[in-house]
Amino acid sequence: MTSMSASAEGAHASSRLYRAVWRWHFYAGLFVVPFLLMLALTGGYMMLYATLSNEMGWVPSVAPKAISVSVSAQGKAAIAALPGGKLATYIAPEAVNRPAFFEVSKDDTYYSVAVDPYTGTVLDTHASADTSRALAEKIHGTFLLGTFGDRLIEVAASLTIIMAVTGIFLWWPRGEGFPGALLPRFGNSGRGLWRELHKTGGIWISLFLILFVLSGLAWTGIWGDAFVKPWSSFPAAKWDNVPLSDVSHASLNHDIMHEVPWTLEATPLPASGSNAGTPAVSEPVVLDTVVMWALANGFQDQFKVAIPGDEKGVFTVSYDGRNEDSVTPASDRFVHIDQYTGNILADVRLKDYPFVGKLMAWGIALHKGTAGWWNLAFNLAYLTLVIFACISGVVMWWKRRPAGQLGSPKYPRDYKVPAGILGLGAVLSVLFPLGGLAVVLFAIIDFLLPKRLKQAGAQ
Repeated sequence: MTSMSASAEGAHASSRLYRAVWRWHFYAGLFVVPFLLMLALTGGYMMLYATLSNEMGWVPSVAPKAISVSVSAQGKAAIAALPGGKLATYIAPEAVNRPAFFEVSKDDTYYSVAVDPYTGTVLDTHASADTSRALAEKIHGTFLLGTFGDRLIEVAASLTIIMAVTGIFLWWPRGEGFPGALLPRFGNSGRGLWRELHKTGGIWISLFLILFVLSGLAWTGIWGDAFVKPWSSFPAAKWDNVPLSDVSHASLNHDIMHEVPWTLEATPLPASGSNAGTPAVSEPVVLDTVVMWALANGFQDQFKVAIPGDEKGVFTVSYDGRNEDSVTPASDRFVHIDQYTGNILADVRLKDYPFVGKLMAWGIALHKGTAGWWNLAFNLAYLTLVIFACISGVVMWWKRRPAGQLGSPKYPRDYKVPAGILGLGAVLSVLFPLGGLAVVLFAIIDFLLPKRLKQAGAQ
């Protein structure tokens, strides 16, 4: 390190605002790092899982044959594997050498049944929520703590934005060019090298980290349900000329499986039992004829057919990028078919989504790494950087902290928080309420600490 850069760094570190921001960056990281490590590890596992099979479970490939048995015969084989069960969903094979899957409900549990489409042989049966991928998703979404875990993760995600913003401020070049600040200076050693690696690695991930967090927050119970979903839900008025049922699209999600686009979940399903709609499936309207219609009308490889659950239910034929039916949300399509007349009651595509719904559809696909091999490769490399940034931050702190102390950065003596910083904190707290509550809690604890523990030079 040159004497000029060393003196510049010393000036940065002694800056009153710099030290205050550093303290809050530390506070945010203290809470966030364990959650970020968990999210990166479970998220990476789910992405790798998806490359080997679909979300229904790992099942061996099958030997393709010239002729397959009927879908209804495959469904009967699935039911025979779970006597007393009821068919809920048919998932078409994603390739000619892959099995078909059926979701079967029995005793308030949904099971995944894999069937060889050429022989009708049942290959595997397991509860949908019992796969390792389902376990990873439960940890990823709730830390296995239910609603309380969802709230903790929402707090961590909100604080991650604060950590990223404060990290950008700490990194911002002062007296040196941007190109040099984007690469670590390997002339340092010890904690100085770890600081360089953490600083430059952190800046490379910061922008995408914020985008990852925002797309992930859409699934949370407060920010997602109360702030985002009302602006992005698909309006039922789009099909006000057909009868609507008393249940929403979310009823098509089974256990841990998300089988409906995020923007459609709160929208009521159409109801069967009228003369509404346009002709599509010829009678008899059964699973076989609905699948035949789907294959003849743009659906291929993996698609889903939800089977009516009662006398008002509809057949729903769907592509959804959210659960890997298609590579990108551009192919999203939901077709609701009257179970009696075979008429199409609604045909929803990506172009019909509201603007925020379109953004979320793409955001979720990119978040899950399903938009192509490049998306998966980028996400896995990116998550590796996130893990390294977390580890390097912990190592850097451990090397700096005094023995037996927390070692949080200290404010300058008699420091007063600028009004601009307070205003920015208030805005972030309104936008991300659980994160705001956490900031208030940290601020109260920080205020109550004795000066010797939080102010440089205080006795």
